[in-house]
Amino acid sequence: MVLGSFALGAVATLATYMQSLQAAAQSPEAAAPPPTPPAAQAGVAFPPDFVRKQAESLAAAEYVKPAVELPEPFDKLSYDQYRDIRFRTDRAIWRPDNLDFELQLLPMGWLYSAPTEIWLVDGGEAQKLKADKEMFSLGPLVEKGPQEAPFGFSGFRIHGPLNRADVNDEYVVFQGASYFRAIGRSQNYGLSARGLALNTAQPTGEEFPIFRAFYVEKPKAGAPEIIVHALLDSPSVAGAYRFTIQPGDATVMDIDATLFPRRPLTHVGLAPLTSMYLHGSASHRINTDFRPSVYDSEGLAVLNGKGERLWRPLANPKKLQISAFMDRNPKGFGLAMRDRSFAAFEDLEARYERRPTAWVEPKGGWGDGYVELIEIPTEEEIHDNIVVYWKPAKALDPGTAHRFVYRLLWTEHVPASWSGAWVRKTFVGGMKKADTQLFVIDFEGPAVRDLKDLPVAQLGVSAGSVANLAVQRHQDIQGVRVAFELNTAGTDVAELRLGLKVGEQLISETWLFRWTQA
Repeated sequence: MVLGSFALGAVATLATYMQSLQAAAQSPEAAAPPPTPPAAQAGVAFPPDFVRKQAESLAAAEYVKPAVELPEPFDKLSYDQYRDIRFRTDRAIWRPDNLDFELQLLPMGWLYSAPTEIWLVDGGEAQKLKADKEMFSLGPLVEKGPQEAPFGFSGFRIHGPLNRADVNDEYVVFQGASYFRAIGRSQNYGLSARGLALNTAQPTGEEFPIFRAFYVEKPKAGAPEIIVHALLDSPSVAGAYRFTIQPGDATVMDIDATLFPRRPLTHVGLAPLTSMYLHGSASHRINTDFRPSVYDSEGLAVLNGKGERLWRPLANPKKLQISAFMDRNPKGFGLAMRDRSFAAFEDLEARYERRPTAWVEPKGGWGDGYVELIEIPTEEEIHDNIVVYWKPAKALDPGTAHRFVYRLLWTEHVPASWSGAWVRKTFVGGMKKADTQLFVIDFEGPAVRDLKDLPVAQLGVSAGSVANLAVQRHQDIQGVRVAFELNTAGTDVAELRLGLKVGEQLISETWLFRWTQA
């Protein structure tokens, strides 16, 4: 079931919303450091439940935002000044140990005003790192900075031999609120993930939890994975996260999260993903760009609890719109890239065709709820305007621990193997006929590659009328093309649903689309 879209009149404008994304960690709470053991600098014991106990302890008290009072010029760095603070790569963590993993640290400044503690864990003991000029070099734009600058960390990057055995490439970064992103082999950074989403696109305003401390375990020699523990905190919830990260063709993260709410979480998003969609073949609101498409993600893919596969092309609407895909115990969802051709984007710098697909696989039953998709109007590609996550049907109440385990893959395509047919591309265009839109959907895959007879297109629309529905072979992709006309006279919103059938059997994923007048 798909719920209709609606404009939230009380929600801030896009500019305000994007400012709130950037100011994720700038809440007006009083400043104080998180509770840490008194011998932090000397090293402390790190048992397996260390971060969980810290999160539970935080949740039992009121939220206190971590802060460091930065002197000039670090208290008001411009973007260019911030970029002029560089980590000294010869100081990379574990570089002398010749492991397949090393860490590079990121400084505070510019948008990143909340300090993040970074601890190294080795042999059951954790030691806290100190940010100073020994780790960072200051360029001419900030050359007057004091010796001990920049005073704090905003996050870190993980490097290793991803593409070549003799080069340590960056493939994971944690920075800003609870944001993180990753890539697989031969990919470029694109969409991001978050630890948690709270009240996204709600009239009350969004709350942005932060990762206030990281505990990174030193990998053993020859280990294929690295383990990162994170302590999440916000006015409404504290949480303990464990990331087991293995790089490769697909970089795989196994995430174990336990949440301790301070108050009922009535609109919480689990395993949230954030991306950008400006324009493409299915959404033409921006039509002055020379490039055929501009996006980090092409569509929402869902494998629901009943085993049905859904594909919803993304859009850059004129008004904010929200969609809910009802489900029970989802098997997977994510934001995907399907068109991997340079010709689809024609951007020599951004190379959008190399952006990853991010795919979430819940472990265990997540119960009733829905995958919520939020599409925010934007005029520029610099803004992330797409958000998706799993929203539980019931609020997460305080006084108990709520555990969620899932796998997050940064990969080329949706990894769930299947012998059916999937949507390769969606095209939407106007026609000379008044109030008429032409839809063209291409399907490919084993189910249609060798079919003797053409499948039947089963099409449903919630409003408007359909004409000239046709299915034909598409030899160039060894698939089929479905085309139809939608008359929208007198209609503001129409929900479309399309699948391919042979007899009574559905052989394709279900294509979903929302057409809007505004």
